[in-house]
Amino acid sequence: MAPALAAGLALVAGAACALPCRTQIFEQSRFTVCPYTPGSDRLRLVWRGPHGAVDSFEGLKQALGARAARVEFAMNAGMYEADQSPLGLFIVDGRVARPLNLRSGSGNFYLKPNGVFYISGDKAAVAETRAFLKQRPQADLATQSGPMLVINGRLHPRFDRNSASLKARNGVGVSTNGKIIFAISQGEVSFDAFARLFRDGMNCPNALFLDGGSAASLDSPSLNRHGNFVSLGPMLAVFEKTGSASRQ
Repeated sequence: MAPALAAGLALVAGAACALPCRTQIFEQSRFTVCPYTPGSDRLRLVWRGPHGAVDSFEGLKQALGARAARVEFAMNAGMYEADQSPLGLFIVDGRVARPLNLRSGSGNFYLKPNGVFYISGDKAAVAETRAFLKQRPQADLATQSGPMLVINGRLHPRFDRNSASLKARNGVGVSTNGKIIFAISQGEVSFDAFARLFRDGMNCPNALFLDGGSAASLDSPSLNRHGNFVSLGPMLAVFEKTGSASRQ
């Protein structure tokens, strides 16, 4: 699956799905929004399982084994190569599984500035790629994607409010109060509209596009929405508070 097309979000019903995922209406468009407060071992990045690349949400559940019952939601964690490997930086448990990608190219990942979502200790952030490189934070987990949606309170300079390019899109931002905001559109929206959701609707001064297009999909029993998933690359999973996931 081409990186520019691959995306997905799944809300996986666990034993106690208490995360307040909700439908948010912003500028007459509907989005599914899942806030998450960092500070524990609840959020995990997953790329490979015992049998190789985890290329689907079913594969993710198989890779997690018994821990899958504690997953509150999972989503794709950025763009990837043809072999499902991350296209950019990917850090798991403080270990760099894939290095930072500073190359130029075509497609959304290379619509610079792109950026990195990361967690360091009990704090989360989204940073433009070169700012991340300059700061060199001690990240416990990180994933690189692109383009940036919001950069220090400003929308990506290439976005056009009147753009006719409408697609399903999902991404991540960090609000001014430190919450991580995961969101996916419930219909097709422009980059500009999606970025404004994070900046103006979710109070996120920095936000990152994870992916979008025809593969953007949602499975949410609580919202009575279900989707079919195509092959994906790296994913993230958020576990319920009680009995947090053990390390891979």
